[in-house]
Amino acid sequence: MFNTQYFRTFITLVETGSFTLTAQRLEMTQPGVSQHVRKLEEYLDKPLLNRHGRRFTLTESGRRAYDYALKLFAEHKYFRHSLDDESLNSGDCRIASPGSVGLMFYPFLLGYQQAYTGLTISYDFAFNRDILQGVVEGRYDLGIMTEVIKHPGLTYTSWYQEPLCLLAPADFTGSTLSELTALGFIDYSGAGNYATQLLQANFAGEFRSMSRFPRQGFTNEVSMVLDAVARGLGFTVVSRLVLETSPWQRQVKELILTNPVYETLQVVAPTDTELPKRYTQLLDDFRQQRRNTLYAISEEPSFDS
Repeated sequence: MFNTQYFRTFITLVETGSFTLTAQRLEMTQPGVSQHVRKLEEYLDKPLLNRHGRRFTLTESGRRAYDYALKLFAEHKYFRHSLDDESLNSGDCRIASPGSVGLMFYPFLLGYQQAYTGLTISYDFAFNRDILQGVVEGRYDLGIMTEVIKHPGLTYTSWYQEPLCLLAPADFTGSTLSELTALGFIDYSGAGNYATQLLQANFAGEFRSMSRFPRQGFTNEVSMVLDAVARGLGFTVVSRLVLETSPWQRQVKELILTNPVYETLQVVAPTDTELPKRYTQLLDDFRQQRRNTLYAISEEPSFDS
């Protein structure tokens, strides 16, 4: 008859190398340890030990049984953590977000995992529609999205707002919309929508459409777009999360506009599903960290239209 305790006894025996020490550690008798090993050999129908008096070595079957037993108990521990919805510091976290959010949020989550080893972080960088599909299919417990795409099985909750930043090459000295137009636009997925919102809010009397701006380049990787701006190839608009995590942040100029515009980040999850409490803690802590950071940013001279 199969009994997981037989595997636990066998693991301890291999690790101590002694029937005596195994009995002491597990608070058993030595005959009891021997009986567990014998029962395990009967169950597997293979000898696990080569006995040499009081010493022993593992057979090939014994080595494989030991490796399997370690995996068995590791998976058991992981499974128990995954059922612990009340724990703030253990369990699996399956999250997806666009790259603009994940560039900062994913390292933040890894810091949590270092502090609380019971957590396991599984994170995907994806586009909004792929995130939605992953939440619907159950591949993610929640997603963070930059737009609301309605779906009957999902609920959206506004998380917090991230400022949009107008970025130009470091040597750019312009102060008008026409000078930005002459510079040209560096595009990426979603950039046109961000730029439209920001320019409409600050150049209401002049701005017509992004189609009037020369398209100087495109990349599907938002983390790389500042490289093109730093090289003087054009301007772009990104969330502040992207700016603060970019290696080129000191090689570009942020043009501070009169009317700030914000991107609202949405948390999407299955309707009528209560998420484990660890998610609430992670989301709240990151949101508060971002609010403190944004509050601390000193005001810059306005870039007037």
